[in-house]
Amino acid sequence: MQIQHGLRPARTFIAAVLFGSLVTLAGALAAQQPYHVIDRWKIGGEGGWDYLVADAEAHRLYLAHGQRVDVVDTTSGKLIGSLTGLYGTHGIALDNHGKFGYISDGAGNAVIVFDRATLATVASVPAGTNPDGIVFEPATQTVWAFNGRSRNVTVIDAGTRKVVATLDLPGKPEFPVVDGQGTVYDNIEDKSEIVRFDARSKTLTATWPAGCDSPSGLAFDVPGHRLFPVCDGKKMSVIDSRDGKLLANPAIGDGPDAAGWSAQHHLAFASSSDGILSVIDAGAAGYPTIESLPTQRGARTMAYDPATDRVYTVTAEFGPRPDPTPQNPRPRPVIVPGSFTILVIGR
Repeated sequence: MQIQHGLRPARTFIAAVLFGSLVTLAGALAAQQPYHVIDRWKIGGEGGWDYLVADAEAHRLYLAHGQRVDVVDTTSGKLIGSLTGLYGTHGIALDNHGKFGYISDGAGNAVIVFDRATLATVASVPAGTNPDGIVFEPATQTVWAFNGRSRNVTVIDAGTRKVVATLDLPGKPEFPVVDGQGTVYDNIEDKSEIVRFDARSKTLTATWPAGCDSPSGLAFDVPGHRLFPVCDGKKMSVIDSRDGKLLANPAIGDGPDAAGWSAQHHLAFASSSDGILSVIDAGAAGYPTIESLPTQRGARTMAYDPATDRVYTVTAEFGPRPDPTPQNPRPRPVIVPGSFTILVIGR
């Protein structure tokens, strides 16, 4: 009896250890493949698309969709409405008061200010040539529109809706991010650089190598001081936002155009036109790519919603590619009308 009593705790201990090991292993395996496509919302409409942004508090998703911006309810997947009468949209920025949004209308060379409650246009502010990436800087209450063709940035006072500065850039800008404390960063695509601005003095304070070629999308871990530009050559860089030091070059898909960051899970994302969503574990040594999730061809831009831990990306179905012409030597495939779709990606 004494021997049997002695064995029972040992068996219990061994079983607990084995169960704990299995739970740990299951958790580790799940972490390697944490995301999948959970829904597809067909929005329809015609034309190409560019950036999208999630408003977690309002449960809305804003999509730059050709000559309009579509607004989708993320609880139902239904189209709430659209901002129309535009010329060629690229990006959307949201203020930190929940009141106004800002659209870079590239073909109109303007920034469009709209009321987020009514989706009514309230102002049009002239910008440089082809404003593309756009961001709201909360410390100075300014809007920064990065102009792709004139290679400068238009700084707009959000209160007066007036241009307060036009700053030169060393090359063609792409996606910007802010730290919330008065610093603005942007990728310079044709120079493979990252620039840093002081939003208060409106001055360029640093220019660093991006660590990879032709950076487009950019994500930011603000507390961790890490920038994540995504580039050609199936590479993402990890850059120290304080000194520009290159920390790593994780592998991603081909043809990326956007990036995202999950502060809760310490994950970086990259969406690419080859139909891959790359997930990088920024909390692990070496920044391993823990998932290369097949999405759909053309799903190159994305938005991350931290409230739901969901990634949204958009694409459409494509018809045949037209024959090259001298005027258009690299024609894009024809978009099938009505096929514009949002892919919802979650755990």
